[in-house]
Amino acid sequence: MTLKAISKTCATVIAAGLVGLAASSVPSGVWAQTAAVPTSDNPFGLPQDFTIYGADNPDERTATAVVNGFVITGTDIDQRVNLVTNSSEVEVSDQELQRLRMQVLRNLIDETLKIQAAAGLEMTVESDAINQTYQQLAAQNFGQNPERMDEYLISIGSSPNALKRQIEGELAWERLLRRNITPFVNVSAEEVNDVLVRLEASRGTEEYRLGEIYMNATTENREAVLRNMQQIMDQLQAGGSFVAYARQYSEATTAVVGGDTGFLRLETLPQVMADSARQMQPGQLVGPIEIPGGFTIMYLIERRQVLTADPRDAVLSLKQIAITFPEDVTEAGANAKIEELGIFLQSLRSCADADTASAVLGATVVSNDQIQARQLPEQLQNIVLQLQVGQTTPPFGSPQDGVRVLMLCGRDDPEDTGTPTFQSVMNSIEEDRINKRAQRYLRDLRNDAYIEYN
Repeated sequence: MTLKAISKTCATVIAAGLVGLAASSVPSGVWAQTAAVPTSDNPFGLPQDFTIYGADNPDERTATAVVNGFVITGTDIDQRVNLVTNSSEVEVSDQELQRLRMQVLRNLIDETLKIQAAAGLEMTVESDAINQTYQQLAAQNFGQNPERMDEYLISIGSSPNALKRQIEGELAWERLLRRNITPFVNVSAEEVNDVLVRLEASRGTEEYRLGEIYMNATTENREAVLRNMQQIMDQLQAGGSFVAYARQYSEATTAVVGGDTGFLRLETLPQVMADSARQMQPGQLVGPIEIPGGFTIMYLIERRQVLTADPRDAVLSLKQIAITFPEDVTEAGANAKIEELGIFLQSLRSCADADTASAVLGATVVSNDQIQARQLPEQLQNIVLQLQVGQTTPPFGSPQDGVRVLMLCGRDDPEDTGTPTFQSVMNSIEEDRINKRAQRYLRDLRNDAYIEYN
């Protein structure tokens, strides 16, 4: 973003008679100025050695700003920061909090630019539209009780107005894109057909859906960026929300969707990322990984085979047999009861027999005939998918939580996904182009803005 500031420079006028003097004869107190030649690696011709005058850490300024006359206050930033930190449910260090505040300020500036741009084109978002979206969020999270969401936001140090401002920015941006971007994005039939041909040729190959958090790095700031990325990794491993951190910190275009890359083939990634992804299991987190231009943290959401049905989409009919133990149970007592469960399982001939576990073992039997394999814990999915109808998983659990088995009573396998439709491919290409143009549009808004930091 271009910061329009007024800088004062002093020009030294050298008399014509002194121009020809050698540098060694320049009187004391007069500076000899040399300029580096701009190159592809140094487009501004910046010198290697220089002195910084004034504060050398711009992040230490008070984090408020005026954007084309609109004031972003410290309270605005505090309330938005509290929204982010509460969603992560992880204690944030002072250093992490400072970085987060600066990122939130940048987000608020972009949000303000979107709202102002929409207003300038007479597309101001009405309060009714904002309130409607707000109530939809309340319905999703608080059972159609907006007052409860008001109380919750205030309790975490935020406010309803902070969330409504964010909603206004999102709605304004949607309207701007529908008017200034979407109508001018065209996709030809030839482009769509080429994609369909390539998809058919790649049938059965693996695709990976990743989450990414990317930060640019140069030779000069490499170590600082690496430290930042490692701190983010530590927060994620402690239970932080990947989506929340991707939205706030990632410099990739996927930041707006929480770092979600969608499904892609590893051949499109830098080699080091592709090698790491091949070794990952769904739900696994790796990083920071150094790649050309910076560092990335990767999270494997899921993987699939192109145009092939995912077995985890199978709809299963399962029965769960669960036994519990008294609080004072000994290890020998628990093992004896688990062994009794094993003997009972060997006697089962059908799913109907599983219901007798209540009388024989005092177990609890629960049925579910509409559960997808992917809804089960990761370590159980492969086990259950290998079962035949009437077979059971090995017992699993603990004396504290109880021991259970799952019995497969039916399975509806998913149909092959088939080749995507012409329209779905066209929509996907259009969406990608709209997103890229939207990024350029926002960049232009930043360049034209007058922003004063306080």
